[in-house]
Amino acid sequence: MVTVLSVGGSIVAPDTPDTEFIVQFASMIRDWLSQDESRKLILVIGGGGPARIYQKAYKTVAKNSNYIPEEADWIGITATRLNAQLLKAIFSDLCPQDVVYDPTKEQNFSGRILIAAGWKPGFSTDTDAVFLAEKFGAKTIINLSNIEKVFTDDPKTNPQAKPLDNITWKDFRQMVGDEWTPGKNTPFDPIASKRAEASSITVICAGGRNIENTRAILDGKDFIGTKIG
Repeated sequence: MVTVLSVGGSIVAPDTPDTEFIVQFASMIRDWLSQDESRKLILVIGGGGPARIYQKAYKTVAKNSNYIPEEADWIGITATRLNAQLLKAIFSDLCPQDVVYDPTKEQNFSGRILIAAGWKPGFSTDTDAVFLAEKFGAKTIINLSNIEKVFTDDPKTNPQAKPLDNITWKDFRQMVGDEWTPGKNTPFDPIASKRAEASSITVICAGGRNIENTRAILDGKDFIGTKIG
């Protein structure tokens, strides 16, 4: 049984690696895997603070006339690979494979954990998570970020925005649109959303810092979050 977790970089490295969180997260994951030998876990890691910091530096230096979105994407992708390599080292006993950069290639998933990072410009690691879910037959992706639920609108700009427990792909995609820009901040990226809907994959969006809540999702228990499907 394969489970896919898309772990936002803002959870792993909001500015620099959050070692206190990573210790607790790794302990929970190890315990969850130990409960059932048939369990396998795919962790897809985002870029977080390092991606934003370096993308901002590029935009400042390049100015508008020389700014190339694809180059900004590559900077973000490189940050995901650094974060993923950190998790790969932490789970090295359970993850014998190298970090996955291209989710479309054949993978030898012989360990208990497979770790993936960004692939190429045009989308975020959310899309990589969908590719891997398709490849290994996972029908649900748990998307951990710095928001607890999907809202009807951006609560930072609209005080009337309401949190949602459930939303259809049709309604969600109307909210996030169909286009990706580097560093775009949405609960689940537009390109990934389109592909997940086409593959009938359910996505659960939840706050990644609440480790007990993540465990509840993994165990199929009641949780705080939003189910998209």
